[in-house]
Amino acid sequence: MGLKVFGARSHASRGMVGFDFSEITKKSPEKSLTVSLKKKSARNNTGMITVRHVGGAHKRKYRLVDFKRTKLEVPAKVVAIEYDPNRTSRIALISYADGEKAYIIAPIGLNVGDTVQSSDKADIKPGNCLSLASIPVGTIIHNIELRPGKGGQVCRGAGASATLAGKGDKYCQVRMPSGELKQILSTCKASVGQVGNTDNENIKLGKAGRSRWRGIRPSVRGMAMNPVDHPLGGGEGVGKGHHPVTPWGVPCKGYKTRHNKRTDSSIVKRRK
Repeated sequence: MGLKVFGARSHASRGMVGFDFSEITKKSPEKSLTVSLKKKSARNNTGMITVRHVGGAHKRKYRLVDFKRTKLEVPAKVVAIEYDPNRTSRIALISYADGEKAYIIAPIGLNVGDTVQSSDKADIKPGNCLSLASIPVGTIIHNIELRPGKGGQVCRGAGASATLAGKGDKYCQVRMPSGELKQILSTCKASVGQVGNTDNENIKLGKAGRSRWRGIRPSVRGMAMNPVDHPLGGGEGVGKGHHPVTPWGVPCKGYKTRHNKRTDSSIVKRRK
């Protein structure tokens, strides 16, 4: 896995950095594990825009990734490492001993020909899935469940990982990528290793068109708007000294937005 630095053949390519895709071993996805992805352009069922600056992405198929790893005690062989346009991480196509195929998140160190398994008796090596109670303290993990059987919800992006910091009878303590220490039920599952494609943070799009291919539309600064459109709009010249707010007047930097008393008890130590 590496990066490709583009030459300055144009204003767009100057400073552009992309992937060389050297780790990709299969170009086209497994047809049985893809479904059509309908574009909604961040609109609801009445056509109203509910999320700004979204729409117009490249046409793509959705890959059905197995986040639950419910096929227990059956070894699977890694057939290919593939690109997934719907996520920053790479995905691995695995084939179980009974012939069934599935996609999983590809961690660092998982190569074609390796064997992975979802079992509490599995070895502690990248790609294997175990319950938190069966994983040694200090292990790097990803694709972590927050509720037993719901499937992995945490640490699924490129380069993401968490650390199993401690174990108890009912709960295990997991150090999140943010530094937060969270207690999770010991029966929840997690996969061993760190998610691959760690160079994703070094990508430079280089031109506005690459953002449009990803479905990111232009955003206008509030200070450049009229007073009727934004609290920061209007005025003669450039105005300074205000607090950043959304178009609806809600503070948007340094403003705490977490209001979930139901899960407050699961946080052992906050990230700050």
